[in-house]
Amino acid sequence: MHTDLVAALDIGGTKIAGALVDDRGHILVRAQRATPAQEDGETVMRAVEEVLGELTVSPLWESASALGIGSAGPVDASAGTVSPVNVPGWRDYPLVRRVRAATGGLPVELIGDGVAITAAEHWQGAARGHDNALCMVVSTGVGGGLVLGGRLHPGPTGNAGHIGHISVDMDGDPCACGSRGCVERIASGPNIARRAYENGWRPGPDGDTSAAAVAAAARAGDPIAVASFERAAQALAAGIAATATLVEIDIAVIGGGVGKAGEVLLTPLRKALTDYATLSFVQRLAVVPAQMGTDAGLVGAAAAALAKGADKAPV
Repeated sequence: MHTDLVAALDIGGTKIAGALVDDRGHILVRAQRATPAQEDGETVMRAVEEVLGELTVSPLWESASALGIGSAGPVDASAGTVSPVNVPGWRDYPLVRRVRAATGGLPVELIGDGVAITAAEHWQGAARGHDNALCMVVSTGVGGGLVLGGRLHPGPTGNAGHIGHISVDMDGDPCACGSRGCVERIASGPNIARRAYENGWRPGPDGDTSAAAVAAAARAGDPIAVASFERAAQALAAGIAATATLVEIDIAVIGGGVGKAGEVLLTPLRKALTDYATLSFVQRLAVVPAQMGTDAGLVGAAAAALAKGADKAPV
């Protein structure tokens, strides 16, 4: 019945989600485990195998033609390995080989989580109908992915579009990646909150010091909270404009937890973009919120598997 069916894994520092997905992007079967992120690599792999085990007992499993993995990175699709920053037990971990073994040799396609979300937004979400797009995940970190010429562009290792580590402030703070003044160092949720706190913002009675709490304060007109989001918006605008100038995208999609701040982020971002995206061919660049929500990683991993399996992109 379901001839074009694929399996998908979405692997992050908090959860490992799995699904069987049809060729229209509908999730038919789900499984999930918490990521034992601080355990050794084999313990993390056992959680992946448990998720796969739940999928393989479904009667639909025999129709699955391939499996797509969207993983926290860095990933190396050319080697089939992953080294997620927030899963220290996995360094150059042979995830593709292990997943293939656990699924009886199913073809496996590995991409970074930012690329997976991009695939989902282009196939089913906010970038649908756009041939050249940048999709960003602004959360604990800042990731992203590219669609160029109507096709997902993961690059040789599966990390292309990683806008979080474009430097937008040459004399800026050192970033965990080893560079300085990266988009992520300025625009990620923890950095928005840190900057607001350092400049005198204080949480309410609940003690919530998250970027969401800073966003709520900014919505209520707190000038320090507003300024922290404006600085984040400026960094994002500079990174988006650089990307647009380099590869001619016509839409930037903003997702992730910080993206949910809405106009507190998007209004200053669109304004700052007019300062950076000044050349004629980038002036019509649209900035829109993501639409796919929490299933984006799974749907995007499925899109990559479908594209590989059919050798033609649904994305």
